[in-house]
Amino acid sequence: MNEVLSQDEIDQLLTAISTGEIETETVSQTQEKRKIKIYDFKRPDKFSKEQIRTVSIMHETFARLTTTALSAQLRSLVHVHVASVDQLTYEEFIRSIPNPTTLGIINMDPLKGSAILEIDPAITFSIIDRLFGGQGESTKVTRDLSDIEQSVMENIIVRILGNLREAWSQVIDLRPRLGQIETNPQFAQIVPPTEMVVLVTLETKVGEVEGMMNFCIPYLTIEPIISKLSAQYMYSSVRSGSTTENLNILKDRLSTIEVTVIAEIGNMNLTVRDVLSLQKGDVIRLPNVRVNDPMVLKVGNRDKFLCRPGVVGNKVAVQITRRLEEMSKGEIEELTAEGE
Repeated sequence: MNEVLSQDEIDQLLTAISTGEIETETVSQTQEKRKIKIYDFKRPDKFSKEQIRTVSIMHETFARLTTTALSAQLRSLVHVHVASVDQLTYEEFIRSIPNPTTLGIINMDPLKGSAILEIDPAITFSIIDRLFGGQGESTKVTRDLSDIEQSVMENIIVRILGNLREAWSQVIDLRPRLGQIETNPQFAQIVPPTEMVVLVTLETKVGEVEGMMNFCIPYLTIEPIISKLSAQYMYSSVRSGSTTENLNILKDRLSTIEVTVIAEIGNMNLTVRDVLSLQKGDVIRLPNVRVNDPMVLKVGNRDKFLCRPGVVGNKVAVQITRRLEEMSKGEIEELTAEGE
């Protein structure tokens, strides 16, 4: 901390400068020396400012998704936002959190190692109280979680991890999984105490209860993708949304969707009276349709193919003969004219 000079000291300093006892260059050099940043070689910084900023942006998305998910599940006003992103040693993180607390050890597949999601006891018991039908009030009693309460928090953390995967999707296809829940920080030794970690602190408010959620990621875990933690990489990955990899993922997801396929012989308009008078054996003559005319195969509500009816084994089937997109406008009009 800089010392504050008294008025007498200021007067003496000005007198010494005016008489030449102290040169102004010496004062300016002293001021320049004070601007030097002290570097601690025992705990070197491993994350640049840009990388810290990128991690903050990623987890702002995570905070918004978590706010929506918890608000819907708890049916209460929930607000989560990023308070800070810092780098420190793992020992400093462990000492900064209460005991007992809720510590979820997260497997960061496909990255090596684990991370820790720590939820403040005030938030933990507020969530539990809300899910058990209460008003979401926190308890001032410091205790471990019961087996039922631990099971409830496991479901909450699993739900939160889905938001984490989406927030990291621009950098890596992260598949986080909850390994176990600990309440004593001393039992959650995922890396050596001197190892550097990045700590994302999330201010959380459930109803009227406020607390913190901390997401601790060791440098050893995040090191393989450290070069991707830049705004330039994230924005370039957003612009290249139509890459081959993304298209293949989209095709795989679309391939399991069921759509309605209809082979239409023809259509006509009937009055309600005629429909009510229909009986077994009646023949309906379709206008503008001949026996040898191809049928139209509809996918959803769109005409996609021409086909012919037939049988495969004991089942009625159609054989696709042509794609309608391949036909010119003149051919379609000619086919329609032939039908008429």
